[in-house]
Amino acid sequence: MAHLAPLILTFPLLGFLLVLVNGRSLSDRATGTIATSVVGLSFVVSVIAFVLLLHDKSREVTVNLFTWISVDTLHVPAALLVDPLSITMCLFVTGISTLIHLYSTAYMAGEKDFRKFFLYLNLFVFSMLTLVLANNLVLTFVGWEGVGACSYWLVSFYFDRDSAASAGKKAFIYNRVGDVGLLLAMFLLFEHTHTLTYLSIFSSTSALSPTVATLVVLALLLGATGKSAQIPLFNWLPDAMEGPTPVSALIHAATMVTAGVFLLVRMSPVLALSSSGRMTIAVIGGVTAFVAATIATAQKDIKKVLAFSTVSQIGYMVLAVGVGAYGAAIFLMVSHAFFKALLFLGSGSVIHSLGGEQDMRKMGGLAKWLPLTFPTFLIGWLTISGVPPFAGFWAKGDVLTNVFAHNKLLWALGVVTAILTAYYMSRLFVLTFRGGERFREVTHDHDPHESPLVMTAPLLILAVLSVLGGLLDLPWAHGFSLSHFLSPTFGYVAPSAAQSTGLQTGLALVDVAAALIGLFAAFTIWRNTVESPTFEKPFFEHVWRWDDAYDATLGRPLTALAHVTSDVVETRVIDGAVEGIGASVRRSGEGIRKLQAGLVRQYALAMVLGVTVIVVYLVGRVR
Repeated sequence: MAHLAPLILTFPLLGFLLVLVNGRSLSDRATGTIATSVVGLSFVVSVIAFVLLLHDKSREVTVNLFTWISVDTLHVPAALLVDPLSITMCLFVTGISTLIHLYSTAYMAGEKDFRKFFLYLNLFVFSMLTLVLANNLVLTFVGWEGVGACSYWLVSFYFDRDSAASAGKKAFIYNRVGDVGLLLAMFLLFEHTHTLTYLSIFSSTSALSPTVATLVVLALLLGATGKSAQIPLFNWLPDAMEGPTPVSALIHAATMVTAGVFLLVRMSPVLALSSSGRMTIAVIGGVTAFVAATIATAQKDIKKVLAFSTVSQIGYMVLAVGVGAYGAAIFLMVSHAFFKALLFLGSGSVIHSLGGEQDMRKMGGLAKWLPLTFPTFLIGWLTISGVPPFAGFWAKGDVLTNVFAHNKLLWALGVVTAILTAYYMSRLFVLTFRGGERFREVTHDHDPHESPLVMTAPLLILAVLSVLGGLLDLPWAHGFSLSHFLSPTFGYVAPSAAQSTGLQTGLALVDVAAALIGLFAAFTIWRNTVESPTFEKPFFEHVWRWDDAYDATLGRPLTALAHVTSDVVETRVIDGAVEGIGASVRRSGEGIRKLQAGLVRQYALAMVLGVTVIVVYLVGRVR
């Protein structure tokens, strides 16, 4: 185990270095093959490590690489923590990333920056793996910043477009705000526990008072809202759709946005110390899930619907963390990776077939033209909608069942969100694949075409995983339970009252009803229309005016302040002071220069007068 864990990190880093050093001499095909292969090898090693961990009684292995930071009482090793949580993250991060890399080799073919794209992808995966495998918060922060930097580069990949450049900057800035929260949490933890290593923190939780624990939890939540796109820092993620579609799939399914949820789950022993902190997390998650779902109902860009869908689904995960259902949160995270990667890559196949078109109003009737994309996308649609027996039904149902046991109001909000999810995804499906062939109004020169096998093969694999993913946490089906496997890594949370079989069946029926209501409503409304002012509210389409609010309260005042400091403070005060000093020196120099006439008689007279004054002064003192 100790020798395998570093290899999980090494392979993506090796791919990055190979492409970086030999990029100019490598063909696009060789670049894609290397970048995909190294991530695939990382997945293989992760599978082997998972099997070994199953047979390890401690289920917890620390791999020390070298001493990294040692200053006074601060000791931070470069070390890896291999446990059920980190290995589960490694499995789906490397597995999904491999499929996205493979898909990208065809999707990005012909791009002038093809090699740079895969360079960033490999570094992205390496950074995410560093984040989840680190045994301390400092090394986690390195990976945390790494995925932030890579997302900036990839979101603004088409930097010659103003919209893409702005989207990259927006993502970068929003995440830096969240980083403040993570740093504050680290400072507080080190101040009270004198360590930043996870296992040492967890064994020193008694040093944290309830107030400090709550502050730490809230600081961690701020960090998570930035990285996982939750209220109030959620609106960078839809703009991130400016990047290539495989980037969207990678950010939404395997990396970046899952990092915040992972951090909260990793710190669950600290979360257990603050009930008010956990309730705040639950409320943020529930409200974000609902708000993002309402926004998705009015979006016209196929990728933006999926983007707000991700915000909503991550909200479910954060809600689960808030009620202490950590296993349910990770179960949904893994299932979401399957069907969200499928949906994003499927949307990429649709966009590819239409020559870059992303407006659903200009699609329609694509089912017969995309014989592989259509059925796989259908599976992804049913999965995220919560239709049994697909993975989304089991994973989302697990979250809602746990939420019901803790807070009925948040459960009701979650059910309403589930109805909205089924509705907006059905709307997307109908507008894209059913109805008339509206794409003919904009693409007169060619018919849509199915994507090549290298793009459709990942769709088929992800479709199978979306169908069977629910088996990960159904012990009655095969004896393995993801929640049971993960449980040793979680902190203590007071258990809920046991739920009867009848109650659980009733809650499951509610979940099914929510999915069917959403599906029925969408098909009723959208089968004969492409626009509906009644159901596409501008308020929702413009993201609840969230950006406008930030612009009014932060953007414009800060811009005005910048103009004042530039035009007044800098120009008149700072520059005026500097120029005033210079003018004073110049004037004094001009005055003194008049005394330097160059006449020896004047100098002699001045010397005589000076000596006379000194003599008189000294004589006066003697008397």
